Amino acid sequence: MRVVVPIKRVPDTDQRIEVSADGASLLTDDVPWMMNPFDAIALEQAITLAEEQTDVEVVAVSIGPAECEEQLRSALAMGADRAVWMECSTSLDPWGVASLLKQFVASEQPDLVLMGKQAVDDDANQTGQMLAAMLDWPQATFVSKLEINAGHFRASRETDTGLQVVAGTLPAVVTADLRLNEPRYASLAGIMKAKKKPIEHRPGDELLAGYQPRVRVVSHRSEANDRQCAMLNSVEELADVLRAVTKA
Repeated sequence: MRVVVPIKRVPDTDQRIEVSADGASLLTDDVPWMMNPFDAIALEQAITLAEEQTDVEVVAVSIGPAECEEQLRSALAMGADRAVWMECSTSLDPWGVASLLKQFVASEQPDLVLMGKQAVDDDANQTGQMLAAMLDWPQATFVSKLEINAGHFRASRETDTGLQVVAGTLPAVVTADLRLNEPRYASLAGIMKAKKKPIEHRPGDELLAGYQPRVRVVSHRSEANDRQCAMLNSVEELADVLRAVTKA
């Protein structure tokens, strides 16, 4: 069984991201980067599956610049068996990412694509669904529990009205929700081994012939943070505040 886990490189969520003066871009030159947290959850689930079952290969793939190697090394340190960097200098919308992943899936022929439900930099939450549609595969999104057995999957989905349980056959695309698991920390031995493992390089730009983005970012804008915090010492004080607000 082969599991493909797409990994996205995103700015560290603990950092403050500034917007350029003209609003055309984000200033990230001095910002540290990290593995998209939802992708880390997907990777943890794939590694756990490999630990619980026999003959499971976990393949991490990242689309973007050469700096993606940092996140792929982290994936190898956690326990991925292979890592593939698809070099791409083009800024892609979810459709473009799904298009490249479709071609990667065609070359790898996995039984399962396990990915984060969204990336924390743009929160698009579209790539997994688009990829499943392009492949004409079953999909389960926002998954908080996943079982794989004998070529079938059973998943619990987080929805606005509660949990929904879905089942289907492999191959399939599954996107991970926050509550699926808690990703492990890479061990020192894993980190040392990851430094020596090869990362396969594949061209991505040339696979985008004729690509036209479906969505274009027009501008960025920072919202002023003018919220204030007041410490209250009693329920009576809270009641006074609420009365004042409702009268305003």
